Amino acid sequence: MTSSREELTGEIQQRMIRLIAEVVLFNHAISAKVGLGASDSQFMTLLRTYGPLTPRQLTEHTGLTSGTVTGVIDRLEAHGFVTRQADPADRRKVVVTPSLEAINEQLAPLYADQGNRLAGVLATRTVEELETIAAFLNDSVAEARS
Repeated sequence: MTSSREELTGEIQQRMIRLIAEVVLFNHAISAKVGLGASDSQFMTLLRTYGPLTPRQLTEHTGLTSGTVTGVIDRLEAHGFVTRQADPADRRKVVVTPSLEAINEQLAPLYADQGNRLAGVLATRTVEELETIAAFLNDSVAEARS
């Protein structure tokens, strides 16, 4: 039996909500294992995605207050996951840079099983299906930012 477009859309939305919840809870558990706050690992994801950012840029990306962002940066720096460096373009500014060595050494192993499971799921898809999934995720991320 073929599902209607509305049924498929609703099913996809519900599964995305469930996936997001599962990922958020997993990230919270990983953060707790290494002594970080719930949103701290998301800052590292932003820094790994965009590269070094100023605290102001982190505030803009997250919607959090500057005080909260400073607290997160302090915790990440105390654990060796980021460093603060003078902005080469404007020495009055600070740039927060991820410490990829510390991230890869301390966090990557905790995400390895999850990465392997995702790779297994993706391995069952055709190239065309992968292209569709990639386009969907790209569009979803773009919409989430607007």
